[in-house]
Order: sequence, then C-alpha cells, then structure tokens
Amino acid sequence: MSLRELGDREALGRGGGHRRSLRRSKQQQRRGKGGVAAVAMDILKSLGHPDEIYKLLKFKMGGCSTIMPRLDYDSMSDSLKVCYKYLNETSRSFAAVIQALDGELRHAVCIFYLVLRALDTVEDDMTISLEAKIPLLHDFHTYLYEPEWRYTESKEKDRQVLEDFPTISLEFRNLDKEFQVVIADICHKMGVGMAEFLEKKVESLQEWDKYCHYVAGLVGIGLSRLFSASELEDLIVGQDTELSNSMGLFLQKTNIIRDYLEDELDGREFWPREVWSRYAKKLSDLAKPENLDSAVHCMNDLITNALHHVPDVLTYLSRLKNQSVFNFCAIPQVMAIATLAACYNNQQVFRGVVKIRKGQAVTMMMDATNIQAVKALMYQYVEEIHQKIPTTDPSCSKTRRIIISIRTQSLPNGTLVSRNHYSPIYLSCAMLLAALSWQYLTKVSQASDEFVQATEN
Repeated sequence: MSLRELGDREALGRGGGHRRSLRRSKQQQRRGKGGVAAVAMDILKSLGHPDEIYKLLKFKMGGCSTIMPRLDYDSMSDSLKVCYKYLNETSRSFAAVIQALDGELRHAVCIFYLVLRALDTVEDDMTISLEAKIPLLHDFHTYLYEPEWRYTESKEKDRQVLEDFPTISLEFRNLDKEFQVVIADICHKMGVGMAEFLEKKVESLQEWDKYCHYVAGLVGIGLSRLFSASELEDLIVGQDTELSNSMGLFLQKTNIIRDYLEDELDGREFWPREVWSRYAKKLSDLAKPENLDSAVHCMNDLITNALHHVPDVLTYLSRLKNQSVFNFCAIPQVMAIATLAACYNNQQVFRGVVKIRKGQAVTMMMDATNIQAVKALMYQYVEEIHQKIPTTDPSCSKTRRIIISIRTQSLPNGTLVSRNHYSPIYLSCAMLLAALSWQYLTKVSQASDEFVQATEN
C-alpha cells in the first residue's frame, strides 16, 4: 500500500519488470535462455528449502494464473489499455496484483495508482524548483478535472505518466463518482503532506509516523475506501482508517529500514533522528564499518517499532471477504514481515542489498490466500526474529514484548505452527530435481531459440 514498493528488488515472474512494456518483442524471445538460467539459479538458491523449489516450479508452470489471471484487453477502450501499459511500466510490485482484482475495482485501483504515481513523480523530481513544485503538489488533485493538463518538464524516469496525464485523467473521469471522490480526496491530502516534508527532515517518531501516513497510510486508507465503495467489502473496511493507516505504515517503514544504504547514497534521510541519534552523531555514520554494531542496534530498534503495526494488519485482513482483495492486501504484508526478518540484526543492510529469495517470495504469494495462512506466516517470521535477538541489544526487551503480542494474536489457542523437517535424502533429491530442471529447461529454451531463428530466416 505504498508507492515505494516492496517488490522493487524481487522479480516474481509476473510477466513484467520495473520498466518493461506490455509489448512482446523478438528481443524478449531471444532472452529466453537468460530467463531459464535465472529460473535455474532461483532453484539453486532454494536448495535448502525443498518446499520453495516445488512452489517455484509450480508457479513457473502456470500456478501463477490462479492468483494473477490474465486481463481481457480486447474489451478495454484504447485509453484504458494505455493506462494498463503505464501500470506495467511503472510498477513491479503492484501491477500483477492490481490486475487480479475483481470487476470495476480493478480499473479504479489502476487509475488510483497511476494518479499517485504521477504525483509522486513530481515530488521526486529534483530538477523542479520548490517555487514550482509546492503549488503543483497542492493543486494536483484539480488537474484530474482538466482534460488537457499535462506536465512536460519532468526529467524523472516515470515522466510518461505526467506527459500523457490527459489519458489517465480521462479514465479517472470515466470511473463511478464514488471512486472519483476517493481518489481526488487522497490525491489532495497526499499532495499537501508531500509539500510539508519537502524541506523537512524526520525528527521524532511521531513525525516518522506522520511522513509515512502521507506517503503510504493515505494509500491504505484510499484503497480501503475503494474496496467498500465497490461493495466487495463491508463499510467498516473503509471506515476504520486507523487499521488502513497501519497497513500502509508497516509497508513503508519496512522499505525505509531496508533501503538505508540506497537512500544514504542518494542523499536522502528517512530514519527518525529521535532513534538514530541514540546510536550515532550523524545518520551517515551508521554506514561506516567501525559503527556497524551501533548501526545494527539502531536498525533493530526501528524494526521493533515497525512490528507494532502487525496486530492491526492481522485485524484488518481478518475482515476481508473477497478473495482478490485479500490476495492484493495480504501478499505485500507477508513480504514485509519476511523482509524485516531478513534485515533484523543483519549487518548486510549497511553494506549492500538484503532481499528475500525468489522461491521464498513465490511460496508466500501462493500460500497467503487466507487469514490462517497469513497468521502462520507472521508467526513463522516473528519467531525467526525472536531467535536472532541479541541479549546485548538495547531494544531486546521491547522486541520480545511485541513478538509475544503477535504470537498471541496469530495463535490464540497456543498451538504451534508445524514445520517440515527434511532429511538429507530429501535434500539430495531436491538437488537432483534442480539439476534435471536446469537441463530440461535449457533444452526447451534452445529449441525455442532455434524455432525463432528459423522463422526469422
């Protein structure tokens, strides 16, 4: 529920990359061999997790269609087709799950995403002066009703959503009035919030929550209102803004924590001073090798803060009735808890990129289809964090307390989640399966390449 997407570093085989067009080209066909090598590498990374290998193969062989069905583009207007093209080009995490939503809600969420992506592009563009940017952000919601408005001076990579904003605003005005009201309202509030933080650093934890509310909590609130307006979900889903806000904050805080080094290299600071000042004189000092212990303690403190949103997440998800809405909401949340588990007490966050395995991500996508499965996944990953809590960590007591609270909500009857234990023989079979899969898929790819080459000649 945040535009700063959790999946930016995880390619999940969703039929589109971060900046990939819907068009199928000969160049994409020729990349078949590279794609096979990537699949094989994903399998190798999951060798110690046989269940992930099974899910990876199942996903690649068509299992993805059960949670991400293909759209019927033939029934769409030309302008709506263009909007979905932009969605796939600008979103890696959300494109597929948005397209899996039911009915008119799908189009409403697609346009909602593109409107906020356009707004976010204005905020991110450092070539736009503050004198020009602040009025743009404040007034952006009004451009939804101006058929010819477009912005052609952006240098950002997603500038096409601004340059062709008339196509997006046209489809916005084609939506039901109830959807329009929600989208315009959230766009207005987010623009005002973004303008507030343009020159303002995040000082306190309260301000951290406020910043995350503007850029992600409002997305959660807007989506929830759209769910209720579509009548696919009860009114309470859209009315309980506290829970909707927590859904967005959990994702945004996870992204901010994970992306410390990337943001630091870009000269951007999102960690709250109230926390990092207890561990360093400057936020940038945490990236220095001699400060790694303090850096990890600081990160653990922030992860503990983020975990306080998990009870709200579970309560929110337990209210959902529609399967496509549940999948849309649940998948990013379980990805987030897995990402926090990977980051917790991990020095690699300050050295490079920390990401979950593709097999792990695919397994969660295919499993997180009901509230009990989500609770089991939440339990699994908070247990993983619990096992890594150092007794010397300054926030260890706080971390244990919130984990106890999450455990209680995940398993109110106290029943432990059963875990599969695989024998060395099973692991050997998994390795053999991976090797055979690599060989088989490579041969299929070679045959495909030869066919493509023959047809070209």
